[in-house]
Amino acid sequence: MKIRPLLGVTVAAVLTLAACGGGDSSSDTTTAPAAEGVDLLAAGCPETVSLQTDWNPEAEHGNLYQLVGPGYTVDTAKLRVSGDLMAGGKTTGVKVEIRAGGPAIGYSQVTAELYKDPSILLGFTSTDEAVAHSGDEFPTVAVVAPFNINPQIIMWDPATYPDVKEIADLKEPGVKVRYFGGAAYMEYFTGTGILDKKQTDDTYDGAPASFLAAGGKDAQQGFGTAEPYFYEKVLKEWMKPVAYQYIHEAGWTAYAQSLGGIPSNIEKYDSCLKALVPVIQQAALDYLAAPETANALILDVVNQYNNGWVYDAGQAAAAVEKMQADQLIANSPDGTLGSFDLDRVTAFIDTALPVFTANGSKPKADLTAEEIVTNKYIDPSIKLG
Repeated sequence: MKIRPLLGVTVAAVLTLAACGGGDSSSDTTTAPAAEGVDLLAAGCPETVSLQTDWNPEAEHGNLYQLVGPGYTVDTAKLRVSGDLMAGGKTTGVKVEIRAGGPAIGYSQVTAELYKDPSILLGFTSTDEAVAHSGDEFPTVAVVAPFNINPQIIMWDPATYPDVKEIADLKEPGVKVRYFGGAAYMEYFTGTGILDKKQTDDTYDGAPASFLAAGGKDAQQGFGTAEPYFYEKVLKEWMKPVAYQYIHEAGWTAYAQSLGGIPSNIEKYDSCLKALVPVIQQAALDYLAAPETANALILDVVNQYNNGWVYDAGQAAAAVEKMQADQLIANSPDGTLGSFDLDRVTAFIDTALPVFTANGSKPKADLTAEEIVTNKYIDPSIKLG
């Protein structure tokens, strides 16, 4: 389960949109008729397309907030934002609802939310989560992969460890590596000898306090789209660079924040997904090209939620820059944005099965890539230039 830190600092997040809605869920929710273009209602989509994220609003979810039209409404009780679902600046005949995750859902896995509330059409279903649940009663199928590389990292102080260039280099000096308990990638690192079990510490709580207290002696998990900027530019107690490596580069190649659903919904909304998935693909392109409007929406929603999550315009802009600079959002080997590399998924299954079997999960022994991801709904013409 991806968990983002609740950072104990005060950061202004007050940028608002002139066209934003109010802070209650009783506002007018009449959907505009579909403009000439994509008609998702005619394609069989529900009147409200509900999308479940795994954390508070942030730039990593920008492709989803790109879908939300002006005049949106914010439910500050349930931590959801809804508005006309847009495609190319035109209405599509349905609403979109983006639900916050993390604390908003009691830190539950998105998979659990999909089964708890089948009205959620799609939610973030990482490949490792899909593998872990493939043999129990909670299977999922992912239909689009906005992120080609998982943003999750292990970071360290380059001034303290100038010779450390990658995660494996932390092993010999025995650097403590702090992480959230239950992270499957850490079991992979210790099981394959990349790190020693004795040097890992599963007490990370998302706050920077322990990293600061160690004065650079400890390493910890984070996100390449967030912590490097935050620690250098925002966190007054640090204000210097951190070094890092993506866990993807260290061998744990799961897709993160892929949008997937429960198999019955994928089957039920087959015609809808054929029309919707290309809209989501295009929204990712549009967001990278011009993220300002969606970022302003994200910041306004964060401000209205007022739940302890702090986020500012600098963090959002830096995240978009990092997504592109580090090719976290990139075309798949087939040249398409949002498609799954089935060979990569197959190889990951081979890597992950023994990890999940060892930790007590019950993944399907003969699992295939096609059972947990599909490119059926992908438009191959949508790609980064």
